[in-house]
Amino acid sequence: MNTAELHTLTGAYALHALPEPERRAFERHLEDCEACTQEVRELIATAARLGLAVAEPPPRELRERVLREITTVRQETPAPEGRARTGGGGRTGRWYAYALAACVAAAAAFGGVAVWQNQVAQDARQEADRAQRQNEQLAQVLSAPDAKTSSGELTGGAHGTVVVSRSQNRAVFLASGMERPPSGKVYQLWFNDEGTMRSAGLMAPKAGDDAVLLDGPVDRASGMGITLEPAGGSDEPTSSPVALMDFPTA
Repeated sequence: MNTAELHTLTGAYALHALPEPERRAFERHLEDCEACTQEVRELIATAARLGLAVAEPPPRELRERVLREITTVRQETPAPEGRARTGGGGRTGRWYAYALAACVAAAAAFGGVAVWQNQVAQDARQEADRAQRQNEQLAQVLSAPDAKTSSGELTGGAHGTVVVSRSQNRAVFLASGMERPPSGKVYQLWFNDEGTMRSAGLMAPKAGDDAVLLDGPVDRASGMGITLEPAGGSDEPTSSPVALMDFPTA
């Protein structure tokens, strides 16, 4: 499958409608295609909103009604030994049993789909709320009257700027032109607390240009560092720093 065809699979992937070989091929494509990655995020969020709009819980009385009616269905009478179970009564009993089983399965599936749709939509809302809160906090740091900046060159010709507001007790790191981390790795930020490195969060995995609100208070930190860590981050640095920057002095 060529790249042009892979670009057309975002919708099917977002709805989990791709066969396994195409899903694997498309996920490999996502590692190098930021446009498709963004489109998939947007389609998943849209699908969640649409699902929430049409989802509704099954009637409360449905389960009780199904269980009640099961008790009124005549079971198939055991056939005498050596005699095949035939006849209208047996077939009717089996048909009702199958129909009721199908009703129970359908009710369970309907309820499960509604729960899944609600959960996806709730996750999307929570993610949007987190992003909005971080953007607001980032803006507060950048616009703080006492905000101070310090800039420097990073490895590979990238450029970094750190903005610190002591009144907010927060810091923001702005990166430009950073190389994407290798597969399975992520850039992790650290506060430099007098030589002890304290985790300050992760950068977006595929972002060469990013603005990151460092996770946690500045407190007595005198600077920050960046290392390459396994996906998900580490409790302490496991590699040499990609960059070390001093915080601006007051």
